[in-house]
Amino acid sequence: MQLITSQADLAAFCASVADGRYITVDTEFIRDKTYYPKLCLLQIAGAESAAVIDPLADGIDLAPVFKLMQKASLTKVFHAARQDIEIFYLLSGKIPNPIYDTQAAAAVCGYGESVGYETLVNNIVGQELDKSSRFTDWSARPLSEKQLNYAISDVTHLRVIYDELNQKITAAGRTSWIDEEHAYLTSPSIYANEPEDAWQRLKYGHMRPKHLAALRELAKWREIEARKHDVPRGRIVKDETLVELASLMPRKESDLARMRGLDKHISKPKVDAILECVQAALALAPADYPQVKQHKKPSENITSALAMLQLLLKVKADVHGIASSMIASKDDMELIALGKTETPTLQGWRFEIFGQQAQALMQGKLKMSLNPKNKQVVFEEVE
Repeated sequence: MQLITSQADLAAFCASVADGRYITVDTEFIRDKTYYPKLCLLQIAGAESAAVIDPLADGIDLAPVFKLMQKASLTKVFHAARQDIEIFYLLSGKIPNPIYDTQAAAAVCGYGESVGYETLVNNIVGQELDKSSRFTDWSARPLSEKQLNYAISDVTHLRVIYDELNQKITAAGRTSWIDEEHAYLTSPSIYANEPEDAWQRLKYGHMRPKHLAALRELAKWREIEARKHDVPRGRIVKDETLVELASLMPRKESDLARMRGLDKHISKPKVDAILECVQAALALAPADYPQVKQHKKPSENITSALAMLQLLLKVKADVHGIASSMIASKDDMELIALGKTETPTLQGWRFEIFGQQAQALMQGKLKMSLNPKNKQVVFEEVE
């Protein structure tokens, strides 16, 4: 294991792994005191070498790493890639490509949805991770040898996991499945975090469209402020307070004084901004309010259909050795039961192994029976 703290060593290491088939990558970061994640450590392993890169070291420029992230012949292997990809996107403006996410690969191989790295190390590598450094403050310096060894293990074990899962997926003919998952992870839209969409991440329960308009304006303002000052969103206004403001829609400063969740010493500029957001929402025409789909209890006329679809899903999940939630969600099933087509379950590999037969079932072209020998449910096409 090599600890890199100089630009010369960084350039030399990146050059040494650039011509390989893949590299495994992991990051350590903190974001409890900032809006943007602060990269504290970067671990990379090639087939025969591995290094911990200190991005906080004086004079370090990560340009050689960013170049690696864009090399088309070099696969970048992550586990649970989304947060790591987000960091590279924020720092370089580009998404690593091509990538391989072992969490997605493990799900396709039947390990279950969102399987943890530790589980794969236990099951595939046959080792147990030392958890004692899990809650390290990665921004503190110096880091101990034990902490550095813990960090590098995240990419050295990943080499074994990647080789094993990739072989299984290739042998099972599921390469296109994992390619679809990677296409989603490398879409810039999921890392954009536009202020106008910030309200959609909040838990607001049942709220009338007019109040949702206020929530949209308030969440947009908070997002912009948090970015400008690089502080957590909750430092500006907490989530629950933002929802309370949207529910009450205060028109004047005295209205804010009666709110339980609002800081009594809130600044005048912040008060003015909150009231401006409410006024902006009030000035909108109803047609400009946010439109949200209210989740309703399934009507009785599709309850039986949903039960049949759930059974079909279980059968298909068992046959292919993959978590049913990876194939279709509850909302997906309701859409299919209603004859709708705008769902990922009716696209790509999900359509091939389940969606196609799900539609046939809804069209009366599939019959269900019980195999008397093994007592297994069987679905067959109606001739």
